[in-house]
Amino acid sequence: MTGHRTYQGQQLELFQPSGGNIAARDAQDLMSWPFFSLAKSRRVAPIDFRMGDVAIRVEATAEHGMATIWDADILIWAASQIVEARDNGLRTSRLMSATPYEILTFIRRDDSARSYERLKAALDRLQSTTIATTIRQPSERRRHRFSWIAEWKERLDAEGRPLGIELILPDWFYAGVIDDSLILTIDRDYFDLRGGFERWLYRLVRKHGGRQTGGWSFDLKHLHLKSGSLSPLKHFVYDLRGIVQRQPLPGYRLALVTDPDSRVRLTFQPTSTDPSGIATFRASRRRSIRL
Repeated sequence: MTGHRTYQGQQLELFQPSGGNIAARDAQDLMSWPFFSLAKSRRVAPIDFRMGDVAIRVEATAEHGMATIWDADILIWAASQIVEARDNGLRTSRLMSATPYEILTFIRRDDSARSYERLKAALDRLQSTTIATTIRQPSERRRHRFSWIAEWKERLDAEGRPLGIELILPDWFYAGVIDDSLILTIDRDYFDLRGGFERWLYRLVRKHGGRQTGGWSFDLKHLHLKSGSLSPLKHFVYDLRGIVQRQPLPGYRLALVTDPDSRVRLTFQPTSTDPSGIATFRASRRRSIRL
């Protein structure tokens, strides 16, 4: 760890991750709630979500559009590096430095010039997207406002070739990452999921399915609300049925069941191993959850 920078009156030491083949970790808050666009097309319409004492407002700019669930791979990379370093007794920081190759290979993308341009576009969306939320705030009337990346810059050589990227994470995200109770290991095959819907669904299922010995279920209207999707419920259910038919989520088995009152629920159970390779157990008991 070398160097430092002053940001908003704070001295931040530069954290240079060294891990490549390490476990992928995700922040539970980001897995549970609608923070990202699930579409590959540009989204400008805000996400305005309320459920109980949780309020989330996500706003995008017309220039860049809202940060997408694919852009969130960069945050998964950052969380994974911070947790790995912390677990090995190393100091970490919100100020991080890495090469584009290190980030792209971790999230299973090639290191072509096109991928690098897409990486920079993702960083722009993460910086320009603003979030206001009551999550992890001491009072419901208090909201924390931030962007996924406070600032970022690229370093180039004399020929204009990329040498590396520096970025500063927001306090809200960093605090959630260094709290071990708020982090989960995810299957690296998550990065191979192509659809935004199935990526979002995997994170939600991983958060709530976990290592539970019993299955869980969601009412479809409730699930639609939690997605933050602009897709009408009818289209949402159609897409969900397609995912259940394909079974693409690593480590989980999905099913749709109809209750006696004709209400349809999505149920899911872990398969023989969980994302960290620890044996789990199948069980017939299911519980419905309302979050």
